[in-house]
Amino acid sequence: MKKFVKIILVMLLVMALVVSSVGCSNQNANKSQQQQKQYVLKFNHVLAPTEPYHQGFLKWAKNVEERTNGGLKIEVYPSAQLGVEEDIIEQMRQGANVGQNTDAARLGNYVPEIAVMNAPYFIDNLDDLAKLKDSPTVKAWLDKLANEQGIKVISFNWVQGYRHFVTNKPIKTPNDLKGLRIRTPGAPIWQESVRALGATPVALPFGEVYSGIQQKVIDGAELVYNNVTGGRLYEVTKYVSETKHIMLINFLTMSAQYFNSLPPEYQKILVEEADKVGMETSKLIMEKLEKEAKEQLKQKGMTIVEDVDIEAFKKAGEKAYEALKLTQVRDQIYKEIGKK
Repeated sequence: MKKFVKIILVMLLVMALVVSSVGCSNQNANKSQQQQKQYVLKFNHVLAPTEPYHQGFLKWAKNVEERTNGGLKIEVYPSAQLGVEEDIIEQMRQGANVGQNTDAARLGNYVPEIAVMNAPYFIDNLDDLAKLKDSPTVKAWLDKLANEQGIKVISFNWVQGYRHFVTNKPIKTPNDLKGLRIRTPGAPIWQESVRALGATPVALPFGEVYSGIQQKVIDGAELVYNNVTGGRLYEVTKYVSETKHIMLINFLTMSAQYFNSLPPEYQKILVEEADKVGMETSKLIMEKLEKEAKEQLKQKGMTIVEDVDIEAFKKAGEKAYEALKLTQVRDQIYKEIGKK
């Protein structure tokens, strides 16, 4: 009898060890599956692969993938390969795992006041840009975009440079723009800005600017230097007039729903790397690449007009703020960031 009891006890012990082993194995398998789960963000932008922004986006993707050990992968699609900007933003709002490089003008369709960040002479330098992150007003806009519109702003540390007028006549004062049809995007802040500065705004896709000037549908455009070289506009225009009327802030956006589904550590890494690489790319453009593009255009035969009456343009630009009722909004932000 004692021998029989011992046998039973041994069998029970063996069974317990087996069950324990299976349980541990299942837990390890589940843990392994969680660790191996990969998230993918498909990031779309309209610029060519040769643009500095594209290289910046690739670096951002590389840094994020390395820091998450492959857990979060960003696939970068240049030249609007995933579709037009507005369609991508709507997909984001529905929770799709897509992202888009965009601007305040388009985000102004969802939170109107944020369009002020694309208004004439809103900010002048990267120091002002850095201060905007701490503005309570700007933070409230970003929260509204995420919570009410489903659009998560990952970073707006990305500046594409200063916008200037590209024409076949020199522009030194707002009066020089009178009667000229100037291409600009169709959003209200762009249209009102160009109108305030003295020209007639014409909404036209960037890809049609070259032919539009060539066929005299438009008289010019307002663009950053790298757009002028990238679009070969030196073949159809003679002058770049350095009005610096907009320092072009860009926004990296994605679905708020998909962002919230990421592990908290991944969210932190995604934002940190976007801010870091964004500022690096902005400094590269502002301190080096704009100068290189400028010299390249000179070599192509274009004349760079530097003696522009900036104060006259700043005064004229006030009309854009007034037309869209953004003067008080701008002044409030200036107060928050200590800008006069």
